[in-house]
Amino acid sequence: MTTPLERRLAAIAAAPDGPQVGAFFDYDGTVITGYSAQTFYKHRILTGDLGPIELARTALMSAQGIESAEEFAAFLELSLGAWKGRPLPEIEALGDRLFKHEIAGRLHTEVWEIVRAHKAKGHTLALASSATRFQVDPMARELDVDHVLCTPVEVVDGIITGRTSGPPLWADGKARAVRELAAQEDLDLDASFAYSNGGEDIEFLQTCGNPVAVSPHKVLRAHAELEGWPILDCVPRGGTLPSVGELVRTAGFYGAFATAFGAGLGLAALNRKRDTLLDITGGVGSDLGLSIAGIDVDVVRGHEHLWSARPCVFVFNHQSKLDPILVMKLLRGGFTGVAKKEAKNVPGFGQLFQLAGVAFVERGNTEQAKAAMQPAVDKVREEGVSLVIAPEGTRSATPRLGRFKKGPFHIAMQAEVPMVPIVIRNAGEVMWRGAQMLRPGTVEIVVLPPVDTSTWAVETIDDHVEEVRGMFVETLEDWPRNGLLELDR
Repeated sequence: MTTPLERRLAAIAAAPDGPQVGAFFDYDGTVITGYSAQTFYKHRILTGDLGPIELARTALMSAQGIESAEEFAAFLELSLGAWKGRPLPEIEALGDRLFKHEIAGRLHTEVWEIVRAHKAKGHTLALASSATRFQVDPMARELDVDHVLCTPVEVVDGIITGRTSGPPLWADGKARAVRELAAQEDLDLDASFAYSNGGEDIEFLQTCGNPVAVSPHKVLRAHAELEGWPILDCVPRGGTLPSVGELVRTAGFYGAFATAFGAGLGLAALNRKRDTLLDITGGVGSDLGLSIAGIDVDVVRGHEHLWSARPCVFVFNHQSKLDPILVMKLLRGGFTGVAKKEAKNVPGFGQLFQLAGVAFVERGNTEQAKAAMQPAVDKVREEGVSLVIAPEGTRSATPRLGRFKKGPFHIAMQAEVPMVPIVIRNAGEVMWRGAQMLRPGTVEIVVLPPVDTSTWAVETIDDHVEEVRGMFVETLEDWPRNGLLELDR
């Protein structure tokens, strides 16, 4: 039996190829859980930039809901007033910062899969939102969409005036913008797709021959059921209270690690071998913790490569705080790692990493990084211990693979050992960026064959970085199994 997402992907696959087919996505509530404006208001509250009267008006509007263009215009006026007199680059930078640290973690992975499917068909993609470009542009770049349709903000001599420079894209305004873009780009709207969650977007959805209601509100859900439109309910991402089950599983996960840490510490002291601490905590702790949390780890291909080339440099794509635990479970022992300096302060795990001899590097400080990693390089070369490192350097904000840094490639070359890529899929679903709670589900892993580094040279290091990153991209885009993540909903 197919899932709603699989049916949506099948419908896209059956559509004509080419840019004449459009895919239009509402933003707030559709691409992400909740509303991006809430993040901006939260920032203003924390910085003391939102006065009591504005706060009361905003709370009242949010509680009552926005049901007309006039109400939306009033809400927009309140929002834009905060930016009046501000330089354009300042608000653009604020939008980028809030996106990276808060909004990106609320991206619906189901929508991410749909966007990728449209991209694969060569369709023309657009985000269509009543929000401002400061809220929408960062996501548009992340999704690599072709067009952004949003409420225009007036800017004079690089300063925001606090007014719009055109009609807001609310309700019929959004539908009108879609029709105008279709005429401009010669799009076939009958063959095109539209996605939204709100009742005010019914006319927007009706502009295309393939409307889809995404996690729809009550009014849209009733209309979609009446019209026979497809409904896709997404797993909420961030901003929602954890369930009792999630609290219990997460507590059990950390409790299992604490127990394993205590046992590992005792055995390490008894045997006077520090490696025992990481082996026991990482192996037993990860097994127990993930099992209690309801998280399965499925190595769908290449399990043999976890052992065939040791010592080596293992590299993995990094999307979740859970990734190091997954790697511990896979490797069992006989490895050390490299982590960013901030990881020292992670309760419990920071102490484990320090006792286990993990090298901590300061981002942006090349000389410090080289000095910190030298003992790890020596350990690989002289003691036969493998090294684990995330070449992206930090967790990616969305499922999109980040740029790879050169450090791991220099280490493999200097230590004269192969590099083994570990490709992780869906870790961001069981514990996404910014989340503290764990969700049950299955994380899939592919371990690629060892990459020979014996012919690498400093002069060609950029080529090797792109070659290995390309392996990750290709594997993620052409996953050995087409099955999607199974989550308990």
